[in-house]
Amino acid sequence: MIALSLAQRLASHVQHLLGDGPFPQPGGWTHMGAVICDASFHARCAYEATLRPRLLQLQKDWPDATTVRGFQERLATEDLAVAMHFNHSQKVATAHAITDLLAGNGVDTRDDLHAWLDHWANRAALRTVKGVGPKTVDYIGNLVGRSQVAVDVHLRAFAADAGVPGLRYEQLRVVYEEAAVLLGHDQGGLEHAIWRYKSGAA
Repeated sequence: MIALSLAQRLASHVQHLLGDGPFPQPGGWTHMGAVICDASFHARCAYEATLRPRLLQLQKDWPDATTVRGFQERLATEDLAVAMHFNHSQKVATAHAITDLLAGNGVDTRDDLHAWLDHWANRAALRTVKGVGPKTVDYIGNLVGRSQVAVDVHLRAFAADAGVPGLRYEQLRVVYEEAAVLLGHDQGGLEHAIWRYKSGAA
């Protein structure tokens, strides 16, 4: 009941600021190199100005990295920091670790990863990678077409503005999921609309 009352509060705030939608689900990527790099590099990054253009360029420069295997082969011979114009050793290491984990589990395509994320044990395996928390796991799901709420600083700020108190990640995600149900919106679409509003994305 508490989650529902908070969801109602959040839903009212959505309607007041964003209207009734519709809020389409973002498409994500079909290029697995872009999926992995988006997941690895997005934290504390000006996404639209900095990261998204580099992901688009990566797809042009590494057309053979549409699969995990293809991306892994590129990583064996080329410097990802140079390819992404992003000199951050930990984020580069995270991308390598995610790639190796997925390849080791036979995950090669967007559809493979979409299905693989159905299983809790696989999501837990992703969490063992340094730099991957619960938000990143949910975010990866959205990048391959799942409809999930990945709670970041923008969604936390929006919830606080709505009068929803500080909650643990999983609790706040449930509140957002309940709000999406109340409003009749796609979860991923609602999340993306709020993210764009709070981040100032064009």
